[in-house]
Amino acid sequence: MNFLESIRVSLRALRANKLRSALTMLGIIIGVAAVIAMVGIGNGATASITSQIQGMGSNLLTISPGQSNNRGVNGGAGSSASLTMTDVSKIKIGSAIKAVAPLTSTSGQVVLGSGNTSASINGTTADYQIIKNVTITRGRFITQEDVNSSARVAVLGPNVVENLMGDPNADIIGKNIKINNVPFQVIGVTTATGSTGFESNDDMITAPISTIQARLIGKKTVRSILVSATSEDLMQTAQNEITAALRKAHKIQDGKENDFRVQNQADMLETMQSVTQTMTMLLGGIAGISLLVGGIGIMNIMLVSVTERTREIGIRKAIGAKGRDILLQFLIEAVVLSVLGGGIGIALGYGGASLVGKAFALDTSISLTSVIMAFGFSAAIGIIFGVFPARKAAAMDPIDALRFE
Repeated sequence: MNFLESIRVSLRALRANKLRSALTMLGIIIGVAAVIAMVGIGNGATASITSQIQGMGSNLLTISPGQSNNRGVNGGAGSSASLTMTDVSKIKIGSAIKAVAPLTSTSGQVVLGSGNTSASINGTTADYQIIKNVTITRGRFITQEDVNSSARVAVLGPNVVENLMGDPNADIIGKNIKINNVPFQVIGVTTATGSTGFESNDDMITAPISTIQARLIGKKTVRSILVSATSEDLMQTAQNEITAALRKAHKIQDGKENDFRVQNQADMLETMQSVTQTMTMLLGGIAGISLLVGGIGIMNIMLVSVTERTREIGIRKAIGAKGRDILLQFLIEAVVLSVLGGGIGIALGYGGASLVGKAFALDTSISLTSVIMAFGFSAAIGIIFGVFPARKAAAMDPIDALRFE
């Protein structure tokens, strides 16, 4: 019997037991779909996090307070109030450093006439616009004069304008708003950018840091200091300059640990990508286990099929079928089940990843490599787990098979 005839016989046998064939394929379908969906979601999450970190600013270095220590008990990272405006003045603009901006933040109730909303409020300086690539669609950004005079002025994100006036394009420049009952004059509206970082500028109110510290927070410390290096190649140089300047300002002796942290955007990006890639591999591996379970299911069903068709095997051998013909027939049945299941699983994996992406506003990314690997693995499972039942069928003695009831 030639190869094509073996395929026709195998397909007839599978069609004769449609429900059992479908249930046998179910494990492979679920396994392939899970692998493709999980890898796609993981790749999408990696791309999203990469975009968010890159959107935080160009060549960004973030200086944050270190850990506090109260009677031998260490607080969490950033719990120490070790950064002040004096530290900002110690970081000098130069060949490696393009801009420096302190940042403090709070939240509050914002009121304009009958409109009110809750918003996050950032206190900073003029260089924040350079570091965070903030563009203004109307009005202007805060200036150094605003900071020096503690001016009660504010720049609003378009979402804040919409929440207050019902229209992000409404004319709000020059109007007075109240933030926690403190009056501020609106001097500008930022351009809508969407969520390009862990915090979106669209939902922010930005004001002079001196005003926020005096009117809303009552503290002279800053939450962090943002620094923009002049180029990616000089980020390490900038980081070294910052560390040296702050250690000297804080009078930290040689051998003592810093009471601040300098985070490099490139290091942060590399760390986050490593974490998400590890999670993607872990999720893909867990999903791959279901492929293995599906393969075991195929072997079990094929063994049952061999037992049920013992007399058929005996008759075929009695009229001249050879062992390799029987082996090929049952092996083809197992491979067909795996390949069909793999094909259906690929379609479901694409659909599942797309649905999850839409539900969580995540751009999923399904690579051709993951599809080929999942499909190839499913076909290999059909061969590997189909060999044993096929060999068992091929090794049957025709006389014993004919006597089987």
